[in-house]
Amino acid sequence: MNAIEVKHLSKQYVIAKRQEGMWGAIRSLFHREYITKTAVEDVSFSIEAGEMVGYIGPNGAGKSTTIKMLTGILVPTSGEVRVGGLVPYKERQKNARQIGVVFGQRSQLWWDLPTIESFELLKEVYHISDRRYRRNMDTFTEILKLDEFFQTPVRQLSLGQRMRADIAASLLHDPSILFLDEPTIGLDVVAKERMRTFIQEMNKERGITVILTTHDMSDIEKLCKRMILIDKGRVMYDGGLEKIKEHFGTSRILIVDVEKDISLNIEGVEVIREEGIRKWLRFNREEYTAAQLIQQISEKTEIIDISLQEPEIDSIIRQMYEQGL
Repeated sequence: MNAIEVKHLSKQYVIAKRQEGMWGAIRSLFHREYITKTAVEDVSFSIEAGEMVGYIGPNGAGKSTTIKMLTGILVPTSGEVRVGGLVPYKERQKNARQIGVVFGQRSQLWWDLPTIESFELLKEVYHISDRRYRRNMDTFTEILKLDEFFQTPVRQLSLGQRMRADIAASLLHDPSILFLDEPTIGLDVVAKERMRTFIQEMNKERGITVILTTHDMSDIEKLCKRMILIDKGRVMYDGGLEKIKEHFGTSRILIVDVEKDISLNIEGVEVIREEGIRKWLRFNREEYTAAQLIQQISEKTEIIDISLQEPEIDSIIRQMYEQGL
């Protein structure tokens, strides 16, 4: 069963054209010209219940516009969209009860209230039973350590604390679908890891469908098996991360500690970094296997330690944009 169905979805904005200079401003009072800007164009995809999908692209690609149409905030210009069987912009209240949303730079909490009071207000807004509220609060508090700042007004929370509170608030009413727009933006390494662990647990234990938009490729790599790549309002790629790595990630890095600090000149292999006896060697896996490269190094010097580094997903995405699909 598909949790989300999107067919030929498009969104256009009609914007007044700005005239230059004073006379241009006066002319626009009597005769205004308009231009049409396309934010999303003919986007189609489906997401199964319980799936976790990365929805990525550069700034202005149409990610947030798509999410806003899926949540019912925006009305599409054309195309069809169904979330949990509902048309979001036609059935906003019903849709709001089955989805959770976290916008990294906006909060659904009340700024001047202690954090716990925001949760209690959301309990009333969503008509959550006492039993379900206590169960969820106990679970979220244990994993996210919310009790550290329950009595702190939301405006005084650190960014990491606010994001933990926001994601808990988005799941308080047990939604089946969760939209995460930049959920780890501005967080330190520890806070990011805690957030990712929480998202994974909610997806695994409760079967929540997750759509994640982010500029942090490590979020995608650690959380999602599938990626939808959008650029200039159109879907460029929809498929598995492993397939992308196989096609674009042919470059690998072998990190080797050798007994003697010698030059490792091997045809077709680039030494990209050296720190004494530790060397970083980049090679193409279609030309060399790691075993073959290790064999050639061992013929030159004794190997003390060795590790293999796979290409990072952000460098692969950059390569996709530069070379095209």
